[in-house]
Amino acid sequence: MSLGGVVHQKPAAAGRAGWARGEAAGSAERDETPLARQARTDCGATGLLARVLARENVVAAWKRVKANKGSAGVDGRTVRDTAEYLKGAWPDIRRELFAGSYRPAPVRRVQIPTPGGGVRELGIPTVVDRLIQQALLQVLQPLIDPTFSEHSHGFRPGRSAHGAVLAAQQYVQAGYRVVVDVDLEKFFDRVNHDILMDRLAKRIGDAQVLRLIRRYLQAGIMAHGVVQERFEGTPQGGPLSPLLANVLLDEVDRRLERCGHRFVRYADDCNVYVRSQRAGERVLRQLKRCYAKLRLRVNESKTAVAAVWGRKFLGYCLYVTGRGEVKRAVSDEAMGKLRDRLRGLTRRMRGRNLDEIAADLRGYVPGWKAYFRLAQTPRVFAELDEWLRHRLRAVRLKQWRRSTTMFRELRALGASVDLAARIAGSPRQWWRNSALGLNRVLPVAYFDRLGVPKFS
Repeated sequence: MSLGGVVHQKPAAAGRAGWARGEAAGSAERDETPLARQARTDCGATGLLARVLARENVVAAWKRVKANKGSAGVDGRTVRDTAEYLKGAWPDIRRELFAGSYRPAPVRRVQIPTPGGGVRELGIPTVVDRLIQQALLQVLQPLIDPTFSEHSHGFRPGRSAHGAVLAAQQYVQAGYRVVVDVDLEKFFDRVNHDILMDRLAKRIGDAQVLRLIRRYLQAGIMAHGVVQERFEGTPQGGPLSPLLANVLLDEVDRRLERCGHRFVRYADDCNVYVRSQRAGERVLRQLKRCYAKLRLRVNESKTAVAAVWGRKFLGYCLYVTGRGEVKRAVSDEAMGKLRDRLRGLTRRMRGRNLDEIAADLRGYVPGWKAYFRLAQTPRVFAELDEWLRHRLRAVRLKQWRRSTTMFRELRALGASVDLAARIAGSPRQWWRNSALGLNRVLPVAYFDRLGVPKFS
């Protein structure tokens, strides 16, 4: 969509209770930063909103929303439908935003399955509201992000889950091998709007922007959180949700910093690393009191103080070698989910040929590899490649079906008469036969030519 004919630019105007000291040396305490205070005084009453609705900012926001794709909201309009709708409707929407009369549409509630077998609600705003939120994010993030703790890694420019995992590894290597693994109970459902808006008002002072954000909160952008596979594209839900979550939880980060703790936070996942079980239990009690002040509740069944070995964090886990070196690996849960996905893509009953299966794998495996590229387990990945090729050989045998076809195709691929006869003699034992010398007939190079991606 081209917004050139419907967006009219207006010129923008110029311009925490302490804890007892913990195990590590404390870092410098920062309250509201000079950048945030400057934004409050320099932007004026409508300056910040004018920057949000400036033509260049809205066009950039639309490109991002269009690239993210995503489902329609309660209005049923897809990204393509919204492009046509905005050609005539955007001037009125923009006028309502400046007048303070714009009302966001409620989010569309959908349910997605969780790894534990339950369901979780996800809120999907309309494409129009995703556009406005993205425009807000592009202006607010440069103002607010510098005020966040260096220990926060989630949904921030220049930061990622990889940085969080590497920081955790460094703490464990330094001897902090007990982790306070905190899980917040239905974090996005329990966010208190008044507390959040109070913390946000300390960072930005534009009343129009604050009023608009509160209306988005009332529409449900935080009531149903940001949910995604971390290696499968962009978050679904409101673009503002991660930034607002960081605004709220930064208060906890600052208190942990004042205590001198080693910790890593990614969105609502927070791990604090200590040297002993007793220290971990003390930290957990302090965290519970801190979260209670924000009207948040710790999930007792998932929160633990335990040795780091075997605990998962952002899909990774840590292990120690015989030489005492701490290394990274894919967690058992993440590896189980991967194998389940690969089983689904390579089922023998799907009725798809190997070229189509290879295309499906190319759509999934590279993203998984990119996210888990930090894993230091080459042998595990080599075994995963062997298992995947075993499944694909079984698919090929199943597709040949009859003994005569199986014998003929094996001979054409260079199998000996004896090997082709043995495999064709039991044509329905696909899994067993796929390991019966078939790796010499269908070697690694065969799957390379098909374009099957490798993990190792």
